[in-house]
Amino acid sequence: MQGLRSAEQTMRKEIALVALLAVPLILKVLPERLRAGTAEDGMMEGFRQVEVASVADAMELLYGKKMYMSHDMRPLFTTKFAGPATTVYLQKEEHTEGSKALQGMMDAIDEAPAGSVYVMVLENGLDYAGLGGLMSTAMKYRGFAGAIVDGGVRDTPQVTKLQFPVFSRGIAPSTTVNHYRVTGKNLPVTCAGVPVRAADIIVADMDGVVVVPREKAGEVLRKAQQLDETEHSMYPYIEKYKSIREAVAKFGRL
Repeated sequence: MQGLRSAEQTMRKEIALVALLAVPLILKVLPERLRAGTAEDGMMEGFRQVEVASVADAMELLYGKKMYMSHDMRPLFTTKFAGPATTVYLQKEEHTEGSKALQGMMDAIDEAPAGSVYVMVLENGLDYAGLGGLMSTAMKYRGFAGAIVDGGVRDTPQVTKLQFPVFSRGIAPSTTVNHYRVTGKNLPVTCAGVPVRAADIIVADMDGVVVVPREKAGEVLRKAQQLDETEHSMYPYIEKYKSIREAVAKFGRL
């Protein structure tokens, strides 16, 4: 019995020592993670504040790239959001497997962190609804920022009632069940003409949708904020002097 107590005491001392040694590491790692989370939150808030048109212009000015989606990518109602992409690709294929073939698109919803933007691409999908009331409800209550569908949507009364932000290229009553198969999630896709990778930043408002590559997000945001500030300074100038020509000459922005 005495030996057992001695072994227990030794084990407790060892556990206490390990915990003590771990404290400096925890104190070092935890602030770093907190800072990373705060920086990420700050970046997303910045993208939510700037105009999508300024983000599109920033991408062109900095990198000479068109990163805005096709003009027919439109929202169901007035909205504005930004967040990291979760991507899903659906391949057109007739089958009789039912929803089993679409499991990947449901997994992507249940696995993505709050604040994500669901980016769904349907192969030749303009006449098919890739998203409806059930998926919108799931995304709403999992905290998604919004959804982008390169294809159609349906159940628009429910989606509108939820006020869950959805952009799509059209509205259709059809289902993807037995007509499509999920062939990938969180893989690179091309959505409405623009390449999107998982975790790239999606920025959307009533002007449309822009994709910002994750590694360029900080620089693009700073440039977009500068463009916003300049343009918003021009409005009162034009109102006062009643000349857009003079405003462009003074501010160098159109």
